[in-house]
Amino acid sequence: MNVTEIAGVPVSTDHWIGGQRVSSADTFDDVSPIDGNVIAQVARGGADEAGQAVRAAQAAFPGWSATPPAERARLLHAIADRVEQRIEDLAIVETTDNGALIRSHRRGVMPRVAHNFRFFADFLINDLGHEDFETRGHRNHVSWDPAGVCVLISPWNAPLMLATWKVAPALAAGNTVVLKPSEFSPLTASLLADIAQEAGLPDGVLNVVQGLGPEVGAPLVGDPRVARISFTGSVPTARSIATAAAAHLTPVSFELGGKSPFVVFADADLDLAVENAVEQYDNAGQVCLSGTRLLVEESIRDAFVEKFMERASALRQGDPRDDATDIGPSIHAAHLEKVDGFVQRARSEGATVLLGGEPNAEVSADLGGPYYRPTLFGDVDPTSEISTQEVFGPVLVLHTFDGEDDAVQQANASEFGLAAVLFTGDRDRAERVSAQLVAGTVWVNCFFVRDLRAPFGGSRMSGVGREGGTWSFDFFCDVKNTVTSPNGWTSTNGNEGISHG
Repeated sequence: MNVTEIAGVPVSTDHWIGGQRVSSADTFDDVSPIDGNVIAQVARGGADEAGQAVRAAQAAFPGWSATPPAERARLLHAIADRVEQRIEDLAIVETTDNGALIRSHRRGVMPRVAHNFRFFADFLINDLGHEDFETRGHRNHVSWDPAGVCVLISPWNAPLMLATWKVAPALAAGNTVVLKPSEFSPLTASLLADIAQEAGLPDGVLNVVQGLGPEVGAPLVGDPRVARISFTGSVPTARSIATAAAAHLTPVSFELGGKSPFVVFADADLDLAVENAVEQYDNAGQVCLSGTRLLVEESIRDAFVEKFMERASALRQGDPRDDATDIGPSIHAAHLEKVDGFVQRARSEGATVLLGGEPNAEVSADLGGPYYRPTLFGDVDPTSEISTQEVFGPVLVLHTFDGEDDAVQQANASEFGLAAVLFTGDRDRAERVSAQLVAGTVWVNCFFVRDLRAPFGGSRMSGVGREGGTWSFDFFCDVKNTVTSPNGWTSTNGNEGISHG
């Protein structure tokens, strides 16, 4: 088995297929964005490895789908137990691999990984399904049947948390899984395979294949044996996946990009609004949900900017392994160049840089990785590229509005519809405006409050479908209704109707 060591934590760089480590003839470099150093040579899968993983998942499906729900739930809780025992290892590896803050991984992200498994295990047992109901004396019984092999493709900005948001409900539902992590941050998915094995998950139920999208992702999503595809990432990649899935009518779930509005009315708690606005720089702006379009009522524009500049200028950028750091690096050098391209084109089009507007040369010279300064633009054309396209970096744009109608019009003037943030001191206004916003999630006087019971997903170009709670099971299952007549029984053996198990 090929193993790399991250700050003393051993991590396999091979695939995990059918309960075994499987190498590939080729490898790819896994580069840490913190310093630009290669931290691992990772197995570079292709069509052969994709086929092996699907076969292994297909072979494991009959046994796993027939496993009683209570036993599936027990095993998911066992995985969660082991995640909690290894939070420090997982935090260290993921921070090294993708550059997100270690303090966030320790306090929130890795505990959330464990919660993902516990939530869907408990939901399977306690909340899935409804009481049977009758139609003209006939009994209707709704069941959520396992669908089959699920291909799950996760992104690099929150690799393990977003992967397990898919893995946990898929496994709870009785499906088997092939997980393909991003090539920019594959290592915690490999650790998850080890953790699942230690927890007793049967061989082949969870498989992990690594590699580049066109080489291993494409054969996975084009495989006719696959029953479900769930993808978090970019719109262009989603289009390619949808095209491949269409050939076999494979159901897909997509969580894609965003250009979310952050709306602040004059009657809002200004300090609270500014505090949350500055939070949009979290994870170096590499958060799909970020409210990157700051829409501020004209009358408070200057006061908002003054407070925002004061708070944002105090953010500390540097090594994400340091608890004092507020903003880490971009995921890789090419991504920083992409972010800077957006910024420089906006400058050339006349937008005013109020904050940042360039790479952080001092931090990059010190550490070696790609770091971009938190940036804010004013005087921005609302139809310009910087106002309409997802940058996925620490870049915000400031617009003003005059009244509710103008705020709603500007907020909805986007091809995306993932999230929206609204600050106001008027409860009635909050209800009126939030009802008109096109978004999968609207936060009022808060940001990033998440609950797995709630539906999550995007409107317009931000995605297809919803996940969380029942919505996850609706996607990962074949939902069936069985209608039984009260007549025609020759023998009931003391039982009436059908089992509700």
